[in-house]
Amino acid sequence: MAIKGGGFDRKSKAASNIPDSSLADIAFLLLIFFMVTTVFKMGKDRPIEWAQASATEKIDEKIKNILNIWVERDGSVWVNDRNIPLEEVSDIVRPLYAASQRHLVISVRADRDTPYSYIDSVQKELVAAGVVRVVFATMLERQMRGIRR
Repeated sequence: MAIKGGGFDRKSKAASNIPDSSLADIAFLLLIFFMVTTVFKMGKDRPIEWAQASATEKIDEKIKNILNIWVERDGSVWVNDRNIPLEEVSDIVRPLYAASQRHLVISVRADRDTPYSYIDSVQKELVAAGVVRVVFATMLERQMRGIRR
């Protein structure tokens, strides 16, 4: 009887599974790489002349609980870097205030030379939205915030 294949068994075979011992290391390295190279968009300050105040309070809230509303000299209103019509302020603020379970603090930031009628209109929109936590930012508050953070 003839022996087929010479009678020798092949000792090394190609692996049928994928090696996963270094898979976790690669995943963590990719995670660290993306965390280090990601750039987060920060809210940019509007170029205004801040109102002066002799006394003010610091806002002791997390940044995610502060909604900045900028009122410019020409009456344009900016909510977190987005220009919106004055009539839509309450429509935008109402759901944000409700979603935060009334923890949201509205910071109204206006130029010193902004006519009061624009600020009053923004206040009326905030009242229509049901907001009760409103602060008016001043130069002193801005300096205190700069020191703290």
